[in-house]
Amino acid sequence: MSVEIDLTLPLPRFALRVRETLPAGVTAILGPSGAGKTSLLESLAGLRRGAAGRIVVDGEALLDTARGVALSPEKRRVGYVPQDSGLFPHLSVLGNVRFGAHADRRAVEAAIDTLEIRPLLDRKPATLSGGERQRVALARALATRPRLLLLDEPLAALDVRLRDRVLPWLLRVRDEWALPCLYVTHNVGEALAAAAHVLTLREGRVEAAGEPRALLGGLASEAEADSGIENLLAGHVVSHDQAGGITRVRSATGLDVAVTLSPERSVGAPVTLAVRAEDVLVAVAPVAGLSARNVYAGRILSIERTGVDVTLRCALDPSGVEVLARITPAAVAALGLRPGGPVWLAIKSHSIRLI
Repeated sequence: MSVEIDLTLPLPRFALRVRETLPAGVTAILGPSGAGKTSLLESLAGLRRGAAGRIVVDGEALLDTARGVALSPEKRRVGYVPQDSGLFPHLSVLGNVRFGAHADRRAVEAAIDTLEIRPLLDRKPATLSGGERQRVALARALATRPRLLLLDEPLAALDVRLRDRVLPWLLRVRDEWALPCLYVTHNVGEALAAAAHVLTLREGRVEAAGEPRALLGGLASEAEADSGIENLLAGHVVSHDQAGGITRVRSATGLDVAVTLSPERSVGAPVTLAVRAEDVLVAVAPVAGLSARNVYAGRILSIERTGVDVTLRCALDPSGVEVLARITPAAVAALGLRPGGPVWLAIKSHSIRLI
């Protein structure tokens, strides 16, 4: 089942404009905060007034303004899982899963079995862990037998440990239900692990579309994606410094990076740099006297609470390369960090893997 999108939606800073035909399977939607990713999902679900154009799923028009077609959300058969799971606190897990299922008991049972939440059915959402809530939200969406599944950063509110535990459930839904799915994420590793197709958005426009490995790191393997690496950057080997124990790599945007000596990688060879967000050190002033070989000035694009930690999305100067850094809420407060503020990021050579 393909999804045809020819959509325009006026937003405060720009107009969202997406014209794409998405293949069957999972399409990951990536892009900086405020690029229009959530607005795109809400438009597909019928939750955005002002959306105009054409949306066709498996040959049926959900929206066709030229023909006067605009199905209401409940008639679109679109399953939508927001970032905060959106569970009804007064209902049990079973009540949440049944909500909107139109007494389709077989669909309810199938969703419960796929997400293996039967031991949770009598509990209320407040008693569940973050990972359990996301599994229940997925089951509720599946129980409606949707023809299109929309997932808005379903793992963003989870810490790394829980994210690694929930991701396999998303893959199971992908494989067992065979639904076209749009999956918004900031995590390149998640996109590489789950998606067959990728769209990157910037200020409401499709910046790139295609196969995940070609767009997001070429040589990255599923093993790397599953291990929770958030920062991937394509580049090529520039030189080897035997005496200093360093291999230098340059990205396509001109960013120079020092990594542990890797003489087996020939000069000029393409490589992908992989760095965990928690391995990026953060400072609010120029750094001196530090052992880390890679120190970059930049600015903070966004600050988001992700589980027990906080994830910073930063853009480096002048390359514009975006880097995720994960620190504690206490560190955010102590450093006085804020979106738009200056920042210096430091990464040890030993924290960067070549893949």
